[in-house]
Amino acid sequence: MGKTDTTSSKSYLLLIFSISLAIFMSSLDGTIVNIALPTISESFGVSTSAVSWVATAYLLVMAGCVLIFGKISDFIGYKKIFLSGFVVFTLGSFACGFLPELLDSFYALVGSRAFQGIGGAMISAIAPAMVTAFIPMEQKGKAMGIIMTVAALGTAIGPTIGGLLTQYISWHWIFFINVPIGILSVIIGMKAIPGQSDRNAPLSGFDRSGAAFIFIGLAALLFAVSEGEVLGWTSPAILVSGAVAAVSLALFVWRELHAAEPLLELRLFGKRNFLLTNLILVLVFFGFSGINYLLPFYLQYVLGYETSAAGMVLTSLSFAMMVSGLAAGLLYNRLGGRVLAIAAAAIIAAGYYMMTHLQANTTIAYVVAALIVIGFGLGLMVTPVSNMIMNSVAKRYQGMVSSLTSLERFAPMTIGIAIFNLIFVQGILRIAENRDITMQSPVEVKMHLLSAGFDIAFFGAFIVAVVVLVLAFLARQEIHPDYLDAGDEGASE
Repeated sequence: MGKTDTTSSKSYLLLIFSISLAIFMSSLDGTIVNIALPTISESFGVSTSAVSWVATAYLLVMAGCVLIFGKISDFIGYKKIFLSGFVVFTLGSFACGFLPELLDSFYALVGSRAFQGIGGAMISAIAPAMVTAFIPMEQKGKAMGIIMTVAALGTAIGPTIGGLLTQYISWHWIFFINVPIGILSVIIGMKAIPGQSDRNAPLSGFDRSGAAFIFIGLAALLFAVSEGEVLGWTSPAILVSGAVAAVSLALFVWRELHAAEPLLELRLFGKRNFLLTNLILVLVFFGFSGINYLLPFYLQYVLGYETSAAGMVLTSLSFAMMVSGLAAGLLYNRLGGRVLAIAAAAIIAAGYYMMTHLQANTTIAYVVAALIVIGFGLGLMVTPVSNMIMNSVAKRYQGMVSSLTSLERFAPMTIGIAIFNLIFVQGILRIAENRDITMQSPVEVKMHLLSAGFDIAFFGAFIVAVVVLVLAFLARQEIHPDYLDAGDEGASE
């Protein structure tokens, strides 16, 4: 594609603010909803497994659409997709709060969440691409640091805001809160986001077959993974879903290797460094899913904390991410992405190793210290690796690769939850076969089994972190010639 329109220095701040609002809304929505699910379940008189579809519907649509909108943005430009995404997300948020009450229907809520997921996919697909496309090379690291910090803030305050709104007003307001933010974002985005006169190509060349295959494949895969524990891994629904996912994803790979304008240019993975950096991002979020999902159960079942207190403990990780996210942005241009990624991987591995030593009598100070270490490492990792991925490909692939990095954030989290939960359960079953356990009291047996199950699962996360550390050593920071000018020649390592 050709050269994008330039922006003034003043517009950079507005642009970063607009992108930050998008990431904040997405991160907030990811944590603000879950805490209200029990209340929603009671409100509509549905089971806990049924109410989980409020989260699942959003996730499945996001997964199926994110790559599609990333590619479409390469055809028609980021501004149209980004602003349209905000409009859809805002309308979907309003519908989630309004239609279920109006129609007295739980299915109206699930349908509205699916519609909201379309807007979420449009926003998250291209937010990283806009940083790469419109922010000067010397400011990219700082911009990504700010955006990642805002993302951590949204994640951190989501449960607190969700709990307050649900308890003191109503669960509808966890969706209504997005409406004013969305309106503000559209107004700012219209002014701050540059147009791209060179990206006005017709969609006649858009890979519709590939889009259908990836939507069906990813949605079926994430459905099987997220619902396998509830429905049973050998149930017909899960087996059929797994088969559909396998066939659809295989057809997607075949299609992309033969399409003139592929939805995802798979040949990019033939480049060693592109493959390594994407693997790092996938494994970072995969490993984190184990800690993020299982630790609340440890705090409640083993240490005996109330849900609200456990939530407060977990916010220490998000606030550590905020601090290191800002630090990563400031240090990126000075130290380079590879150095930061290696340091971050080592810190994450140290935090996960601390987690493998949790016991029934572990102090809360130790848990918080481990979470701070992990959070600091995660914040230090995401900014440089995301920049390394985005800056390593030609500008014509920006939307495509941006949507890929978004997918690599939430899909591994979903898959990781299922796998680490399986490790946790199987670990308990294997240890329960130990004959010495039968000589202990029931309470001691329960604590021993739970603690051991958590240790095994956390050790699995530690192994993943070690693999990430090795990959970080092997990776290199490469900057595509599209982003190099006379002042950027020294940016590549």
